[in-house]
Amino acid sequence: MNPSVMHALIQTSLDGPADLRPIADAPVPVPGPGEILIRVTAAGVNYADVMQAHGSYPDGPRPPYVAGIEAAGEVVAVGDGVEFPVVGMHVAGVDMAGGAFAEFAALPAAAVMPVPPGWTDEQVLGLGINWPTALAALKPLGRIASGDTVLIHAAAGATGQAAVRLAKHYGATVLAAASPGKHDVVRALGADHVLDSRGADLSAEVFRLTEGAGVDLVLESVGGSTFEDSLAVARRVTGRVVVYGTASGDVPITNWDLVFKHQIQLIGLNIGVLIRSAPEVFGELMGELSGLLAVGVIPPGRPAVHPLTDGPKVLAELENRATVGKLALIP
Repeated sequence: MNPSVMHALIQTSLDGPADLRPIADAPVPVPGPGEILIRVTAAGVNYADVMQAHGSYPDGPRPPYVAGIEAAGEVVAVGDGVEFPVVGMHVAGVDMAGGAFAEFAALPAAAVMPVPPGWTDEQVLGLGINWPTALAALKPLGRIASGDTVLIHAAAGATGQAAVRLAKHYGATVLAAASPGKHDVVRALGADHVLDSRGADLSAEVFRLTEGAGVDLVLESVGGSTFEDSLAVARRVTGRVVVYGTASGDVPITNWDLVFKHQIQLIGLNIGVLIRSAPEVFGELMGELSGLLAVGVIPPGRPAVHPLTDGPKVLAELENRATVGKLALIP
């Protein structure tokens, strides 16, 4: 029998992670039709959580709400119509409506995946968001090919690290941008060149390393002043810039820019929209991920683990770009 109340982190305002509050008497969710209830053993921390805390994620939950979009744990109950997964299985999944930063979470059954054999629950965090985002940016949208040169921003983050590994697997030369204290981490992943993301002239460094040619593909998740560098270093006409984040702010671009200044292929990626609007593409993507898992290209994750009560501090550090790799909260 599951308890009726639980510990959880409640976002109480849209003023940011500082207003994420621990409570001990949140009601335990009841799984509805098509849903499962899991006992959360590990919750993943994502930049979308920061955006939701500021109210800047479109159609995000309204406070007060149980925060967190990614959870892993043991299935303890299932709603009507759910045949898989079954009670007792360990799964991980994502729900943009929140609820993961708690002892129990309800998830859509269709949005979860079993924890691979031999993996712990926390090791699977990232398979639902970071790895699919990196793969989507590189392959169906970025059309990566062996011999391409790829620039990956925020390369020390969870999605950035996945992208570096995958781009090398697909035969690309990888230029990875990260702040200086994170360069060793990125270099160990196989990046061919590691750039200072806070350097004075990132685009000049890219052109130096590519002998003036620029890059075939840019994975852009930063925005702000970095966005202009991304557009500048993509090869004219054939260069692709896949945009999947706005960590340093929004940047306008005009039709004049695309015709007369940056004649490149500019592509937007939101993994949730991709799942809803192009399910066949997402199905192929997850099939490819399964194959990469099977041959060891995707290793078990090694998230930095923190207690649930440290959630406000962890989200603030992520917002300030002071973290490396995947982050997890443990109830």
